[in-house]
Amino acid sequence: MYAVVDVEGNGQSPPDLVEIAVVPVSASLEIGDFRSWLVRPPRPITAVVTSKVHGITNDDVASEPSWASVADEVAAALAGRVLVAHNASVERSVLARHLPSYAPSEVIDTLALARRTWPELAGHGLDALIRARGIRMSTRYGQRHRAGYDAHATALIFRQLRTDNLTLLDG
Repeated sequence: MYAVVDVEGNGQSPPDLVEIAVVPVSASLEIGDFRSWLVRPPRPITAVVTSKVHGITNDDVASEPSWASVADEVAAALAGRVLVAHNASVERSVLARHLPSYAPSEVIDTLALARRTWPELAGHGLDALIRARGIRMSTRYGQRHRAGYDAHATALIFRQLRTDNLTLLDG
């Protein structure tokens, strides 16, 4: 079983979590319902990251819970699952700071896997893969650069990558 994760930060260095989403994927690659948490960070969200990345403002998170209030829920959503993320080193480093006891049994980076599986593509960023693989996203998951949207898109890409890699291995 897998947990596809995306995080959005506040633009500080190192970043504090502002939003995190977890999409469960079964061993048979069935995508489950995503969970998403908005979090009030201890330091403000920078204007640059609000205007150029995810659009989440300090006002949007002012009444949201702190990380400490949702950490156990997030940890439960991740427990016993392989971590999957696009450019996984980012999510892994943020999770390591926010959930120090979290140690996934394996980490799968869909960016690295896409580069190996589909080398003919001009780009392997999330936007490029969504276009190249014909992925149609619902507004149910929000918009691009929001954790729910990006995690769900990554889950769909992960499923295609696993299917294509199984086909390559069998062929």
